[in-house]
Amino acid sequence: MVIGTIADTLTRGMENITGTVSETFLEPTIRLGVTGLARAGKTVFITSLVANMMDRARMTGLVAQSEGRILSAFLQPQPDDTLPRFDYEDHLAALTARTPRWPDSTRSVSELRLSLRIRPNGLLAGLQGPRTLHLDIVDYPGEWLLDLGLLDRSYAEWSETMLARMENRPGGDAFLQMATTEAAAQKLDETAARRLSDAYTQALRSAREAGFSDCSPGRFLLPGELEGSPVLTFAPLPPQDRPDRRSLWREFERRYDAYKARVVKPFFRDHFSRIDRQIVLVDALGAIHAGPRAMEDLRQTLADILTAFRPGANAFLSQLLLGKRVEKILFAATKADHLHHTQHAQLTAIMEALTREARDRARFAGAETQALSLAALRATTEQMVPHDGRELPCVRGTLLEPDGRRGRHAAFYPGALPEDPGALLGPARSGAEAWLDADYQVMSFAPASLTLKPGEGPPHIRLDRATQFLIGDRL
Repeated sequence: MVIGTIADTLTRGMENITGTVSETFLEPTIRLGVTGLARAGKTVFITSLVANMMDRARMTGLVAQSEGRILSAFLQPQPDDTLPRFDYEDHLAALTARTPRWPDSTRSVSELRLSLRIRPNGLLAGLQGPRTLHLDIVDYPGEWLLDLGLLDRSYAEWSETMLARMENRPGGDAFLQMATTEAAAQKLDETAARRLSDAYTQALRSAREAGFSDCSPGRFLLPGELEGSPVLTFAPLPPQDRPDRRSLWREFERRYDAYKARVVKPFFRDHFSRIDRQIVLVDALGAIHAGPRAMEDLRQTLADILTAFRPGANAFLSQLLLGKRVEKILFAATKADHLHHTQHAQLTAIMEALTREARDRARFAGAETQALSLAALRATTEQMVPHDGRELPCVRGTLLEPDGRRGRHAAFYPGALPEDPGALLGPARSGAEAWLDADYQVMSFAPASLTLKPGEGPPHIRLDRATQFLIGDRL
């Protein structure tokens, strides 16, 4: 195990050195990781980002574009032939069809290379010709990001954490009862192992549907080719005093360690450890709607997420000696178009408060962080609606039915977010079961029909500002 870890580290170090030298003396590359928690809109974000970088009329907040220095943007074959290509064309076609629909969600790792031709600025602008910058966009499920936190936890530690969280989650009681009544100290029985694993997976699904964020291990919800394998057949169990090596508890511990070694570590080694910039998309409005317990679970999850990053400045020497570090991390609350613009500042403040602990850790390690609210694709318009003698700031759009069909066109007022984020985070930390003085509603909207002029990408909210933070310094 130790020799294998050392070998992996040396191999990764050599890959980093080769990549660093190539990028320094040839055409530079930025690897942008895009992930998010359930229903945060990763696929829509990447599709809209690429479309708006190719037709940049709506990207005025990107300084290089406002200065007219981005000459062109074009898609190229991705550098890694072993990864699936992000299906940009099909996703864009779904969003821009006569009857638009949301594209399918992320279920595995994919990649896309967007190359930019840029005119340099500064004193040497007149002496240098245009240069090329490659933006490699790596899309991966947020559930897999949460798995990286398992690398530093033993099976006993993980079990203790998840059993405690199950106490406050919908669907958790049934699993907890089974976990405490099964004879964990008895000899392994595959029927009992499968029963526990299935019950735990169902509890994770119920928690995710109810708006909870930490649903690890992530492959339990997105198993792919591993479905039914022993490496996905375990569950958290109460602590045992010196369990026998052939007991159910010991076998679950072994499978948990195998999951880390054979599933989580290869993902970290092959994909995650090579990322330069990262955006984490968060459905904060969904967590608010789900209630204080889901809100606190989201806050803890965002704090845990940072343990998966290797933040710090990507100086040339540090890359050679230590491997790459994530230079910039953006935490973005999505679906800002579900609110009138008069409430966007409140949503951003809530996102800043939710990620305060995570951002402080990243800054201490040398990474630059930011939190904001955005909508990668605007699905609504704004409207003031008279109600009880006053004007309510509403959004209007086509409602999305639970079965995926497009519903009626309607105006919607979700409720007023508080000016002070502590009004939400306080009850969440204290374990309140419901908001005392408000009821925050969330509706699902279908994508709006688009009529784009030449040079225009899809309409958005602050996608240009997010792009400026993530890659503007390299343009």
